Amino acid sequence: MAHFYVDSSALVKRHIFETGSAWFHTLVAPTASNTVTTAHISMVEVYSALNRRMREASLDAADYARIIADFDALCVTQYILVELTAAVIERAKSLLKLYPLRAYDAVHLASALLANETLVTSGLPVLVFVSADHRLLIAAQAEGLATENPNVYP
Repeated sequence: MAHFYVDSSALVKRHIFETGSAWFHTLVAPTASNTVTTAHISMVEVYSALNRRMREASLDAADYARIIADFDALCVTQYILVELTAAVIERAKSLLKLYPLRAYDAVHLASALLANETLVTSGLPVLVFVSADHRLLIAAQAEGLATENPNVYP
């Protein structure tokens, strides 16, 4: 069992087949017994990604409805959601001074760092930060997190 923080760029791979999807499915398989943590804002980002695909006609309405229902259920039953708190915001603001991140990416990294601190304090193994965003992975590594990029897996 391992602990993973997964941003929306990786979460989408569970629902839309693309590079890294097979690897991500292995990570979240029930037999792996891994925990998946993400920021609550991932819900908005995944909805955005799926709606963009609908607008671009690479996803039809029926598949969209099925994927959204599945994703919403996973957010309730399988994912640990980090709320957007004052502590997350302050940490994200500090990260933006250090790294060239987008706002939500800074929130993801801040959420992961705070979640990791909770794990370490509890005597649990550190988490692995999962993202398909190269710039975000570099910042996560600079902050001392182990990282995985699903896009390096077929």
